[in-house]
Amino acid sequence: MTDMHAPTVPSSAAPVPSSAEDEVARICQDLIRYDTSNFGTDEGPGERAAAEHVMGLLQEMGLDPELFESSPGRASVVVRLAGEDRSRPALVLHGHLDVVPAQAADWSVDPFAGEEIDGLLWGRGAVDMKDMDAMILAVVRQMAREGRKPARDVVVAFFADEEAGGRYGASWAVDNRPDLFEGATEAISEVGGFSVELGGRRAYLLQTAEKGIAWLRLVADGRAGHGSQVNTENAVTELAAAVARIGAYSWPMTLTPTVDALLRGVADLTGLRFDPEDPSTVDALVAALGPVGKFVGATVRHTSNPTQLDAGYKANVIPGSASAVIDVRLLPGHEESGLATLRELAGPRVRIEPVHQDVALEVPYTGTLVDSMVDSVLAEDPEATVLPYTLSGGTDNKSLSRLGITGYGFAPLRLPGHLDFAGMFHGVDERVPVDSLKFGTRVLDRLLRTC
Repeated sequence: MTDMHAPTVPSSAAPVPSSAEDEVARICQDLIRYDTSNFGTDEGPGERAAAEHVMGLLQEMGLDPELFESSPGRASVVVRLAGEDRSRPALVLHGHLDVVPAQAADWSVDPFAGEEIDGLLWGRGAVDMKDMDAMILAVVRQMAREGRKPARDVVVAFFADEEAGGRYGASWAVDNRPDLFEGATEAISEVGGFSVELGGRRAYLLQTAEKGIAWLRLVADGRAGHGSQVNTENAVTELAAAVARIGAYSWPMTLTPTVDALLRGVADLTGLRFDPEDPSTVDALVAALGPVGKFVGATVRHTSNPTQLDAGYKANVIPGSASAVIDVRLLPGHEESGLATLRELAGPRVRIEPVHQDVALEVPYTGTLVDSMVDSVLAEDPEATVLPYTLSGGTDNKSLSRLGITGYGFAPLRLPGHLDFAGMFHGVDERVPVDSLKFGTRVLDRLLRTC
């Protein structure tokens, strides 16, 4: 594990960077070097140190951020930028500082060293989502350095605990500090705005929907007894049958408005046929998306994957109960029907208990903010196009939605067509091109001036 260091402040002898593009890579490297692994427990080993580093970067520019903890070490940072037109609703621009754990032995490089190799920054969080954190910080610092204001008030937030559902981060802030988001109606965060190659043309996927999360525990109760005896009330047998039914179930294809719009756009760019009633045409369009098809293919239907099993304590003892955990992702607008199907699949002798659940989101691909995001990308990449898409996972926009805030995923990156960007989320050897970070700072800067 790399040692966590104090906030980096340029020495008086060092030249002050003149633009966001000049310093975004360094900021990203420094953030990666903080091990902010989130193990799903109330620990967060490096979140406080990373948050203090962010505080230093903002305070250095004369800004007045607030750092708060939901629990010791679980730190988030928020700063409000006054806009040119303060009568307009505010925008929340947010990221998270935690990352999923990384096993160093699986990586080609130290996952917390923040190395730059052949024009790419490597490390845990380079993709999810310290790249976006760095772009936000670089742009905000540049605006402060130049004395510029965004078009409207912007609440800039860096949350803890997103990778475990946000209980100690965004969710806590919404429940305990809603004042921080006063007047905000829209938000921008991660997992959208990146480019893919389609039919020889670059397309940027703007995230306007995300599936709901339901981590559920299946529990079967039976009759405990000796392993050598006949037992027709074996909890393990009941549980195993339920897990098998749920894990093997083929969910029917269900195209939500966002997915339908994306597939029509892919069809236009590739010339492939799209028939919403013909699953084979949907499969072909998903395949045309290349590696990003991993994301999109999981958004044409619900998914339910068994992930944990727990039963028994000795080989010759039939336990009185057995449990399993399933990771269910539900399409916007179809949550209740999906849960009803799961109850049927589990059967009458297996009960379902919630572990963690959060809402599915689907927001309009229209309006001033969407127009500004699209225009900001096309100003930097005029030959490209922008399409809406649904995220198969979830973001902190779920928490902000409880305040009536409409959230989008927009971390703009122009990527080389061969880079398996989607495959690096929570994967090994995360890396992001430095040129992509510079592109993103230009797009974000333009967005904040116009949105």
